[in-house]
Amino acid sequence: MTSLRLVVVDDHPVVRDGLRGMLGTQPDLEVVGEAASGTEALTVVAAARPDVVLTDLRLPDPSGGALIRSLLERVPTTRVLVLTTHDTDSDVLPAVEAGAIGYLLKDAPREELFRAVRAAARGETVLAPSVAALLLARVRPRRPLSEARLSAREREVLALVAEGRTNREAAARLYISEATVKTHLLHIYAKLEVTDRASAVAAAYRRGLLDG
Repeated sequence: MTSLRLVVVDDHPVVRDGLRGMLGTQPDLEVVGEAASGTEALTVVAAARPDVVLTDLRLPDPSGGALIRSLLERVPTTRVLVLTTHDTDSDVLPAVEAGAIGYLLKDAPREELFRAVRAAARGETVLAPSVAALLLARVRPRRPLSEARLSAREREVLALVAEGRTNREAAARLYISEATVKTHLLHIYAKLEVTDRASAVAAAYRRGLLDG
């Protein structure tokens, strides 16, 4: 089995050591480099050409969106997955605009991190729920309910939720990551103007979006 090649970027040695040890428990994930600053990250990534760069945002220069943009300019084939403690507008928006494919918080469970790395390598967007909600609030104009439309995949996710499936079960049925299911659910909540699974199912039935 071919391993996914990763570079870890964080200015705290303990964090880098912890991530290297944790990621190293997975047979399909291999940490091929690490960096403590933006400048070092550019050098390491250019040499290692990893599949995924797992990076904090607030680093010695360059950092944030500027670092992500520079990484992708040097190695366009790599995917940049942010792993940080910060989820404010001033952190999230520049990172996403610069090309980060995912944005996780450091309190994410290890299994979620593993799934996110694999999903990022496949080119799938992975967002922490709080980050997804922030982006939806900022970039999606508020539309009347009559104009909201669920995508085919969102309907599939919602149908499985209506059957009582968990996020993990829905992910397995649709061959996508659990994090992607969570993101679809956030999109559904925003479109139906609800805040939870039960309300989403009820609203979908009322509007004829689900059979039954």
